Parts: sequence; C-alpha cells; structure tokens
Amino acid sequence: MTATAPRPFGRTLCAMITPFTAAGALDPDDARAHAARLVAEGCDGIVLSGTTGESPTTTDAEKSALLRAVRAEVGDGVPLLSGVGGPDTAATLRLARQAEEAGADGLLVVSPYYSRPPQAAVEAYFLRVAESTGLPLMLYDIPGRTGVRIEPETLLRLAEHPRVVAVKDCSSDLLGATQVLARTSLAYYSGCEELNLPLYAVGGAGYVSTVANVAPRQVRAPLDAFDAGRTDEAARLNGLTARLVELMMASGLPGTVTAKALLDAGPVREPLQPAGREAADGLRKAYEELLAA
Repeated sequence: MTATAPRPFGRTLCAMITPFTAAGALDPDDARAHAARLVAEGCDGIVLSGTTGESPTTTDAEKSALLRAVRAEVGDGVPLLSGVGGPDTAATLRLARQAEEAGADGLLVVSPYYSRPPQAAVEAYFLRVAESTGLPLMLYDIPGRTGVRIEPETLLRLAEHPRVVAVKDCSSDLLGATQVLARTSLAYYSGCEELNLPLYAVGGAGYVSTVANVAPRQVRAPLDAFDAGRTDEAARLNGLTARLVELMMASGLPGTVTAKALLDAGPVREPLQPAGREAADGLRKAYEELLAA
C-alpha cells in the first residue's frame, strides 16, 4: 500500500444488504441497526442500493428512504454511497439527483448493462452522470453482470473528469488495474473479496465487500496487518476468510442470498430465491469456523 494512495470514501466499505420485513417491505429500522453494527465493527463507509442491496427490485422511493434512514443513524462522519446506473441513461440521471437530495456522499455508478454499448457510449454515459450532480463517482466495473467492461483506456480518459474519483473493480483484471493505478489518481476498491489483499498491495484504496455484512472485522483484518507491515500475518488472515468467501460469492448463489442466509434481515425479492437448507447449513458452518479462528 502506498502512502499516497487516495481513499475518497475510506478504506473498508460494506456493500450493504437491504433489509426487508417478513412481508417483503423495506425495513428501515433493521437497516439502521445493521448499518450501526457495520460501522461499530470496522466499516469506514457503506454502499447502499448496489447489487447486494437488491437495487434491481427496489423502487426509487425505497432507495431514497433507505439512504435517509441510514444517514440518520450513522451521521455525517460515515461516507454513504448510493448505487445508480442501468440500461436507461435518463433513469440513471434521475436516480443520481435523487441520491444527492437524500444525502449521499457519492454515487456507485454501474456500467449500462444488457445493451452492451461500445466504449465510446460507455464513456459518454459516465460523463453524463458526472455532470448531473455535484457528487463524486465510483465507477462500477462488473462485466460478468453487465456484459460490458470499462476498458483501461476508457478509465484513463474518464479519470480526467474531476468528479470521477474511484473504481469498484470486479473485472478480475489485476494487470489492467495496475496499469490504471500507475497512470491516474483513481482510487481502486476491490469488489471481489479474493482480490482485496492483492489489489491493496499494489496500491488499491481498499474494498467494497458483500462478505463484510456478516464478518466485517475478519474482512478488514488482513488490510490492518498489511498496513502495520505484518505481511505474513496479512496473508494468513486473508486465507482464513477463503472458505466463507467461496461459499458466499462463488457457490452459484448471489451474494445477497448468501448474506441474508446468515443474517436476520428478511427475505430476498423475486426473482431471487432464498438459500436452501443444505447451502445455509454450509454457510453457517464456515461462518462459525471463521469467527472461532
């Protein structure tokens, strides 16, 4: 980790679930309680209404209510980002302005998905969002879901805009990230837990983690050890999280489903389905083993 690496939203961010009641409605009380626990256990910031927050199936009004509830709980000292973005630029701009009005500190802007636009159109989309509010942007590069990369050359151009300050990297392209880090001041946040420590070691800012919903201290521990110069311990602590990361993020179930299987946070919304008994039991076992390690 370089001493000059930018951290515009902190270092250890959680991609927070959106709690629902048993009837499937937004549960702002549970959201406030969960956010408070995340901050108490080591999360510097929180990303709301992202993939893990079930943004495709929450309404615009629910996104705003969630943001306002969490802001009221954690105060102004904790960076809150709100997820926006999608296949419709106009809708994305509306969400961006709504998030600014509701008190967001920044926007997590996912690439325009499904239509698979060329890079020139991807670049134009992000610039439109950057010009729509006064908020800083974290670009969300997750081609496995969107069907389109934010190519390194596109990132280099976008980095010239003063409000494009960060990337949530789910491209699994460590070489590409290293090249952009070397040529820009963009803050790189790992969006894949297995790359949290490797990306941090080459100059990344930290992470935006789904697993942090259930094990915030354990996900943070390798970065703390690395910052203290205890690289062997950082590697060991990183290894301890591997089984839970595998089951939560690489088992074929979405991270939202696996996180909610370990938390009393209500159901997931269709078309998602809850984890089955066998998967839930495996998650619980790995979780308890990590806590006991």
